[in-house]
Amino acid sequence: MAAGAAVAATIAAAAHAEGAPLERGRYLVTTIMACGNCHTPKDAQGRPIAGKELSGGGVGIDVPPFAVVAPNITPDRDTGIGGWSDAEIRRAITHGERPARSALAGKPIAVMAVGFFKALLPSDLDAIVVYLRSLPPVGNAVAPPVYRAPVEHQSFPLAERGFVERDLQDKVRRGAYLTTIGHCLECHTPQDAKGQGLYDSALGAGGRPFLPSFVKGLPAQWKGSVSRNLTSDREHGLGGWSDAEIERAITRGIGRDGRKLAEPMAYAWYAGIRAEDLDAIVAFLRTLPPIAR
Repeated sequence: MAAGAAVAATIAAAAHAEGAPLERGRYLVTTIMACGNCHTPKDAQGRPIAGKELSGGGVGIDVPPFAVVAPNITPDRDTGIGGWSDAEIRRAITHGERPARSALAGKPIAVMAVGFFKALLPSDLDAIVVYLRSLPPVGNAVAPPVYRAPVEHQSFPLAERGFVERDLQDKVRRGAYLTTIGHCLECHTPQDAKGQGLYDSALGAGGRPFLPSFVKGLPAQWKGSVSRNLTSDREHGLGGWSDAEIERAITRGIGRDGRKLAEPMAYAWYAGIRAEDLDAIVAFLRTLPPIAR
């Protein structure tokens, strides 16, 4: 009975800490999911422009299949998602589909990590919608997407297997969930020649390049970067790092050797991740099998 009471108290405390749907949505959007990293426009120094939060234009991607700019996701009815229903917003996040009445209906939302966002628990997905609805509408029209070839969203195994609410009470499963909705392993897994993530053979092994030639909207001084190995390999990955060193890299963008890590990783947003969630993320990363590359 005492153990049961302790568990109940822990769950109740977690629920209290995360608050109502609005606060939960705010937390997810502004920390682990780092939506503003792409959807908030930035000044020449790469700093988010005050008053323009999530109004689109933060980052653009120009690759052979398409050229897109992160759209406006504030409730502005003309340039944002103010005219979308809750169900349409949820569908866009988890399936990359636009409303049927949209001028771009039938065209998938490119770049969005819908294969990862599919893992969102229904309560978290609803909370995100509540938070987006609460934002002040900001009129900001961005360039429409250009499609040069069919766009397909790759599924992510952990998201396909899914999560349930009780997973959040297990440290490693909580970390797996947060890492999935944060789509960390999308960037930190190498791709094949067709641009598909090697999730079955090289999960978390890093090596994916991000270059100014196709990533637009970052500061002019940015020279590009390559995602690092997150597996437990001691030489090439995080196996030799302490938990504190990993957490510092995530939230402050500082490497084990003290050097400043490069964008596009969303350090400024990750700085707001709660300590217990950081611990869970590190615990999950420790489970990635070592890959020496």
